[in-house]
Amino acid sequence: MRFRSTVEPPEKMKGLEVPAEVVEALGGGARPPVVITVGGHSWRSRVAIMRGRHLLGLSKANREAAALEVGAEVEVDLVLDTEPRVIVEPEDLARALDADAGARAAYDALPPGRKRRHVLDVEGAKQPATRARRIEKTLAELRTPAG
Repeated sequence: MRFRSTVEPPEKMKGLEVPAEVVEALGGGARPPVVITVGGHSWRSRVAIMRGRHLLGLSKANREAAALEVGAEVEVDLVLDTEPRVIVEPEDLARALDADAGARAAYDALPPGRKRRHVLDVEGAKQPATRARRIEKTLAELRTPAG
């Protein structure tokens, strides 16, 4: 699906509005997973609903990669994303999860965004001791019912 949208300022919502008829035509429900292409740059996301509007979030990194300016009208290509969302776990986190069946089951049940948050938290550690603490914190969070 191709449509035109205006890059909204970060204070407003940081993204692009998707016409309701485009979301409906994709056939993936109200919040479908999508591949977005703007200015030759593509990324995976999900259509969000905010205040009755269908929106595509636009991070600073994606805005810069696509060379988008706030207020610019852009052509957006949107495709239903049917590929599975795979999050690669660092080896040390994978070993820790595999050693704790409850934490592994809780992790495997998480949506991709929550898995990615845990992986990025561990990968962001600069010192081995910090990394170990973050892995233990992740396991502790996963052991609690709220996960």
